[in-house]
Amino acid sequence: MIEVLKSAWALMAGMFLLMVGNGLQGTLIGIRGAIENFSTTELSLITSAYFIGFLFGSRIAPELIRRVGHVRVFAALGSFVSAVLILYPTVTEPWAWILLRVIFGFCFSGVYVTAESWMNNTSTNENRGKALSLYMVVQLSGIVASQALLGVADPAGFILFVIPSVLVSLSFAPILLSVSPTPAFESTKAMTLPDLYKVSPTGMVGMFLMGFIFSAQFGMASVYGTEAGLSVGEIGLLVSAIFTGGMVLQFPFGWLSDRMDRRWLIFAASLGGVLAGALGWVAGSNLTLILISGFIMGGVSNPLYALLIAYTNDYLEREDMAAASGGLIFINGLGAIAGPVMTGWVMTAIGPGGFWVFLMLSMALMMVYVAYRMTQRASVYVTDDDYEAVAYAPVVATATAVAVEAAQEFYGENAEAESDDADSA
Repeated sequence: MIEVLKSAWALMAGMFLLMVGNGLQGTLIGIRGAIENFSTTELSLITSAYFIGFLFGSRIAPELIRRVGHVRVFAALGSFVSAVLILYPTVTEPWAWILLRVIFGFCFSGVYVTAESWMNNTSTNENRGKALSLYMVVQLSGIVASQALLGVADPAGFILFVIPSVLVSLSFAPILLSVSPTPAFESTKAMTLPDLYKVSPTGMVGMFLMGFIFSAQFGMASVYGTEAGLSVGEIGLLVSAIFTGGMVLQFPFGWLSDRMDRRWLIFAASLGGVLAGALGWVAGSNLTLILISGFIMGGVSNPLYALLIAYTNDYLEREDMAAASGGLIFINGLGAIAGPVMTGWVMTAIGPGGFWVFLMLSMALMMVYVAYRMTQRASVYVTDDDYEAVAYAPVVATATAVAVEAAQEFYGENAEAESDDADSA
């Protein structure tokens, strides 16, 4: 891990600042929107707009990089991100925020693609798994750390929008001033959705549901907290609990993933999400129970993302893994667009507790579908005596196709090494 940090410290420092800025504005949008009397439906549309921009950006950014290079794309999109953050408090209208969020999501996806290309380029076959682990920890740590900044100033003013703008601007300095060479960029054509479904129905349906779950957590937690009567500090604690859970439980799930049928682990994680959602629903105003619910929900949902990718890889040839990653990212993006809108609809219908109800129902759908699929196809652990699962690689739901493809390279290299060892034996 130290070797990885030495070679990629500039990238990791920049990504940390980037995630602090993104995490702060993500929570602030819900709080400030409530102050401006935006309805739950309007806030859900504003949240979904980010994922619309992110999905389109992840498709277009690679072409921009090929045309003008990483540095120019990184600097240009970063400038737009800083500008959008400053514009939020100047035009406090729902339609304006929807437009700004689309632009923000588009630019952030391009920034991620660029940064993750650099990460993949600085990694080697031997340390790629460690690099992905460090990248995940840096991303989630940045989001958790950002919540402490909510108490620095009044969310009704300008300061809390200026801070993430400054942090995002500063985040580019370590990367752009690094002596690391600019990476070559190659995009992979995504596997078609019908082909992906034939390979792994569980992987495809699960990733679509994960889009629901992650976007609801990331975008609507602050809206829920505001409507539930939580203070700004308490909302920050809830968001921190969600992402701390994801960071802490990612590695235990990864350890288990390499030692058992992944479908049972997906089922267990989904069940944990159902129980966490139920606890949050009945918690009322009990902050302790709310934080426990958030920790468990984040703790099971973040590893689920990587588990579903790893499970899909169990049924893929190495040469198909990169193509599958594009399809998985796309279907997840479609779910992410729909998630906040559906969460907002449920919250409008039954109140703030609808946040937990939506997450609980989404997890229940995941659990039921995985249970059904276990009756339709035997596990590779059962049907192939020589099968050994490739090592689990931690990937967070904020990652773009570049990071997921880096994980796929790790899977493929690991599988190839195991095959060579078996042949030698």
